[in-house]
Amino acid sequence: MADGEDHPRAQFHAMTEGTAEDWSIIAGASMQFGRELPTRLVAHLNLLKGDCGGFPVDRLEHSLQTATRAHQAGEDEEYVVCALLHDIGDILGPRNHADIGAAIVQPFVSERNHWMVAKHAIFQGYYFFHHLGLDRDLREQYRGHPDFEHTAKFCHLYDQAAFDPNFKSMPLEAFEPMLHRVMSTPKRSLYMNTRAAE
Repeated sequence: MADGEDHPRAQFHAMTEGTAEDWSIIAGASMQFGRELPTRLVAHLNLLKGDCGGFPVDRLEHSLQTATRAHQAGEDEEYVVCALLHDIGDILGPRNHADIGAAIVQPFVSERNHWMVAKHAIFQGYYFFHHLGLDRDLREQYRGHPDFEHTAKFCHLYDQAAFDPNFKSMPLEAFEPMLHRVMSTPKRSLYMNTRAAE
């Protein structure tokens, strides 16, 4: 059966025609779709396998190493999940991967960890930008931000160190329960945040 044929669907052709019954159907389907997010994230993480981009390890291994190092250091599950997902945007947004990762985790994590994922690419640049003729101190524009040191620590202890072909990473399956616990129930509504910012 084609998607939706075995489930009720809204009857409108334009949102201006929608009824409460239509939106009840959509809300129910949306809740189920949201609960399946961790499974889709695992599938997308697997797309990172095999693509090294010139690095010593592939993108999936880098993500697993980053998360494993954070887990072994005693960071909490939300932080570990952020470590696992920090580069998930590499496939679809190679020029702005941090923005994509941050958008994915935003409803589910603290503002502090969201900021860390959003800014990690600039902070990570401290370790290599100068080799490419760029300013390694671009992160300094954020000096004084309450989460500056939090993000600098993430990059120093976990992200920049996670390219070791001999490191024994935890398998992706070990992180799946954490993904389900952290990424199944939003902590905050993006719509409410958008309204508050206006």
